[in-house]
Amino acid sequence: MITKNQIKLIKSLRLKKNRIKTGFFVAEGEKIVDELIESDLDSVNIFSPSEKYNISDYYIPISSSQLKQISNLKTPNKVLGLFKIPKSSEIDFNSNIVALEDINDPGNFGTIIRLCDWFGIKNIICSTNSVDCYNPKVIQASMGSICRVNISYMDFQKLLNSENYNTVAADLNGQNLRDFKFSDNQIIFFGSESNGFSKKLSSQIDNRITIQRYNDNVESLNLATSVGIILSELKSQITGK
Repeated sequence: MITKNQIKLIKSLRLKKNRIKTGFFVAEGEKIVDELIESDLDSVNIFSPSEKYNISDYYIPISSSQLKQISNLKTPNKVLGLFKIPKSSEIDFNSNIVALEDINDPGNFGTIIRLCDWFGIKNIICSTNSVDCYNPKVIQASMGSICRVNISYMDFQKLLNSENYNTVAADLNGQNLRDFKFSDNQIIFFGSESNGFSKKLSSQIDNRITIQRYNDNVESLNLATSVGIILSELKSQITGK
């Protein structure tokens, strides 16, 4: 049976400061929770009315009304899991990396994590002002991919001043994406949804690429859509498929 303290804890994890304080995050839905249970993440508790989860030592049976009480979703999806936030792994700078400056939409971020997982990108680096990757809405949109993509937060200026990395930025005024030759060890930067790149960061990036626009009435693309198109072209070039 779920306790009042557990209910209080789960509700508190909607805030970043409490996730940092406790080291826990929440995931919901069968597909997501099942993937996280099978991953290397440490489970804390699994709350569900379903006996399916009774095989887990972390299982705590609850009623549907109790699940609704602790859920972040309008329509709770059978299970809520409490997991430990893992430490970020060392970044492999010999691979292709997605870098996000000041991304603030959790749904966009979760979708980008899923896209990186789909295209085999193992590392995402975010500027320190970006949305927390363990925000419940990010977790929901990532659909379980959060356990397979290493996400780190850092100061981009310090990063680029520390070494001469191979960098490219998605930019409306860049070289046509199809004419650009990707390598297998680039950091691919994407600016924020509303403001694009900061001037300081923009001045430190080597190359700029743009997705061909065929209708001048359309001002820009959704950030996650841009990431998907660019990663598709990158992988097509690198793998030859």
